Amino acid sequence: MGNRLGVLSISLFALLFSIPILIILLSLFNEYSENWFHIYNTVLSEYVLNSFILFFGVSVGVFILGVPTAWIVATSDFKFKKIISCALVLPFAVPPYIMAYSFTGLFDSYGTANELIRTAFDTADNYVFFPSIRNIGGAIIVFSLTLYPYIYLISYNAFLNQSRDIFDVSRTLGLSKIKTFFKIGIPITRPAIVAGLMIVAMETLSDFGAVEHFAVPTFTTGIFRAWFGLYDLTTAKQLAANLFIIFLVLIAIEKFSRRKINYINNSISNKNLTITKLKGKWESVAIAICLIPIIFGFLIPSSQLLYWTINYKLSFFDQNLLYTIFNSVYLALISGLFCIVIGTLINYLLRINKSKFLSLLNNIITSGYGIPGIVLSVGILNFFLFLDESLNVFLIGTVLGLIFAYSIKFYALPNSSIQSGLKKISVNLDDVTKTMGYNKIKLLLKVHVPLLRNSYLTGILIFMIDVIKELPMTLILRPFNFNTLSVSAYTYAADERMVEAAAPSIAIIMVCLIPIFFVFKSIKETTDE
Repeated sequence: MGNRLGVLSISLFALLFSIPILIILLSLFNEYSENWFHIYNTVLSEYVLNSFILFFGVSVGVFILGVPTAWIVATSDFKFKKIISCALVLPFAVPPYIMAYSFTGLFDSYGTANELIRTAFDTADNYVFFPSIRNIGGAIIVFSLTLYPYIYLISYNAFLNQSRDIFDVSRTLGLSKIKTFFKIGIPITRPAIVAGLMIVAMETLSDFGAVEHFAVPTFTTGIFRAWFGLYDLTTAKQLAANLFIIFLVLIAIEKFSRRKINYINNSISNKNLTITKLKGKWESVAIAICLIPIIFGFLIPSSQLLYWTINYKLSFFDQNLLYTIFNSVYLALISGLFCIVIGTLINYLLRINKSKFLSLLNNIITSGYGIPGIVLSVGILNFFLFLDESLNVFLIGTVLGLIFAYSIKFYALPNSSIQSGLKKISVNLDDVTKTMGYNKIKLLLKVHVPLLRNSYLTGILIFMIDVIKELPMTLILRPFNFNTLSVSAYTYAADERMVEAAAPSIAIIMVCLIPIFFVFKSIKETTDE
């Protein structure tokens, strides 16, 4: 009876989580308006082209920044390694739209960098050394610098989990460390790297703040323009449906590309990697490679924002800031705790039942991470409109919409952490507790939940980071006069008030750095065991 009730509850959650997406996809069968045909004939091809260029450019950028740094940190020893390995995660605290605001202030015609050049070399007032970054090339740089930590962390763990025997064989064949990296390191970690690239692609194509600030027309900016510019929700949904289909195609292509490739470790031992001690020029090269993303992805933009904040907008740090931080953090906590409960129940039922149906339901709920935030927002708003009209309730413009959206979008993060934690709990422990008279509920509450403490902490911290940085969903679904840090920063930047945007931007970075520190510490402790 208990199991059937659990399966029924999870089925209802899966259906509830799927409704916004079904609404979006069904819009493709609605009548197409004049606005749609106007967009189709004029700018839709530009949306597709720019989205593809962004996807390809950022994929290359994060690969170049993330994989070599992960390889160096995982397989080598050099000066300041511990500090550098932690610092490489710092750009994760900087959302792309915040980086875009900072780089605009740095590299615009009369930005900080060009002013320094004019002052240092006593050139004309209109002399421009650094070209404008407000274009698609600048967007690729910004996304690459802020999103490469996904690839770095995933690749770092993948390299550490490889047996030493594989690399010992490469040395006996006379391969240098660089050749080993290209011929063995990258191929054997391809699934992990590709998985990271898919996350980056989703984050890039679903972004609104950075591309809107750089005036790069993409699907997300097109959805906003159709909705808020043309006041055409149906066309906005149809654009969102096309964007979601692009995501599905990308995922299908990735899976098809590796259908005949097996990634099986047949190594006879699980010895840890041999760490190479770097000296001389190779140590300097390794440090330089690792410092490039740290300097450009965190130190420079943070310094610019801090300079603006201290010199022009220190008054932002008052009681209103605490209220804004509270809004961001409490929304993240409530949504995260909800996902922790759902993830625990689903994965525990999967552990004791081995049900393919439950596994399918979990995959359906988890797939929300691959849905662009703006797509979810359109679907949820439409769903709430239907409920308001049908049941005479008032859901639009409440925090419930945000909590619902965050839960669908980021459920995969705590779910993944809980899955990993449960796999580490021996099944024999379950058998022992059953002989002590523990029923299934008591086994969960008294044994599994305490042992999953670190998994819960990691999952909810990562969840909080993404929620605090999230912009499109928060911007669309927030209650009237309800501000979060991301909305505050965007509101100023949208009016080209970059100096005012600096204070909430630096606050986002400071708030995100706290969970990032604990997450990376937890990851390091796990990999060092």
